[in-house]
Amino acid sequence: MIPREFDYEAPTSLQETLQLIASGERKLLAGGMSLIPMMKLRLATPDSLVDLGRVPGLNHIVESSGTLQIGATATHHDIETFPLIRGRCPLLAEAASHIGDVQVRNRGTIGGSIAHADPAADYPAALLALEAQIRLVSASSDRIVPAVEFFLDAFTTALEPGEIVVEVLVPAEPGAEGYSYEKAPHPASGFAIVGVAARIQRSGGKISLARIGVTGLGARAFRAMEAERLLESGSSLDQAVATVGEGEDANSDLYASAEYRKHLARVRAKRALEVALRRAS
Repeated sequence: MIPREFDYEAPTSLQETLQLIASGERKLLAGGMSLIPMMKLRLATPDSLVDLGRVPGLNHIVESSGTLQIGATATHHDIETFPLIRGRCPLLAEAASHIGDVQVRNRGTIGGSIAHADPAADYPAALLALEAQIRLVSASSDRIVPAVEFFLDAFTTALEPGEIVVEVLVPAEPGAEGYSYEKAPHPASGFAIVGVAARIQRSGGKISLARIGVTGLGARAFRAMEAERLLESGSSLDQAVATVGEGEDANSDLYASAEYRKHLARVRAKRALEVALRRAS
């Protein structure tokens, strides 16, 4: 199909961008990997597109005081391959490597992906496990929201009207930390039927910290907090992963039932934790 007619605007500063989106039915265009197909299907019908491609200062990847600052227009390929991320936050790089295909990773951006908040996207699981934060800016505000409070529902985030994602803030991982992202991809779309990100820290032979993010299972990504608590209290892997998905309203479709998704989430959680434990040791 063909999109309805729209205006095209290409601001050259963040302030100009924020002024443009403060009013009217405008959509931000970064990589366009989700927005353009939705416009072709007329599921999105913006009056105007605001292209972020000429806005400086949005595609940086730097470390400051133990925190990685990742600009919103950094591409999936940037995040997968950038030495600083691979060395200081390898879980995020691993999750990025599972997104789509080469073409999608070359064009798609982290800011666009998390703002879109597809319930089967890969980044949310990793960002939750990493206890990341999202910096949101508007013409009148500048605030930081924890990832656990950012993803609210399917295609719904904490973004307020007039706000844009500017940065993703991720704590740099200690060298002895174990990590893994395990994904069961849909064979047609490549999105996660279920994806599980795990972080493990060990002390004295025991698990001192466990973080588990899950995507694809329900309407939004979530932390498997009961499984984390059990691992930190000395329970076995099997006991912990058996709680993953408890209390969650699992998605069900022609490809995978809710029951199967929960089973798959527990299988992938165990695999992710086993790999993370090996890497932590």
